[in-house]
Amino acid sequence: MTAGPPRTVIVRHSKENPRKCSVLPLRGRPDLVFLGYPVKEMPDLTGYVRLAADGPELSKEDAASGLLLLDGSWRWAAAMTRDFQHVPPRSLHGYQTAYPRVSKLGTDPQHGLAAVEALYVAYRVLGRPTEGLLEHYHWAAEFLRLNGWS
Repeated sequence: MTAGPPRTVIVRHSKENPRKCSVLPLRGRPDLVFLGYPVKEMPDLTGYVRLAADGPELSKEDAASGLLLLDGSWRWAAAMTRDFQHVPPRSLHGYQTAYPRVSKLGTDPQHGLAAVEALYVAYRVLGRPTEGLLEHYHWAAEFLRLNGWS
């Protein structure tokens, strides 16, 4: 029996509004580990890739890697990213968000996705099961339609 890929690590910023968090309903899934930011005890992220706005695109070559997802508003992204620079970045380009984002600071990247959208896309790219990822996501149907998956 072959072990699957490492569990996905999701690091949530402590100032992120839980009511606006798209990944919190996924707590308790066996393939996910949630950590608060700032992280008190850094996990071993050897063999992981970090989902990021920039960097080489995530591809099937990353299928055996663990995923690190930093979840916080774009204004906190730089601070969070500094703590995880040692984890190679991978980007997701060509996908559209359905999340109705409004940045008062103009900090949202053009190809930015809600955390649950990024997780869903990454799992699709890596060939991992996506069942249940969008179950509690209010904009799931629109997200799937926008990206040609409905």
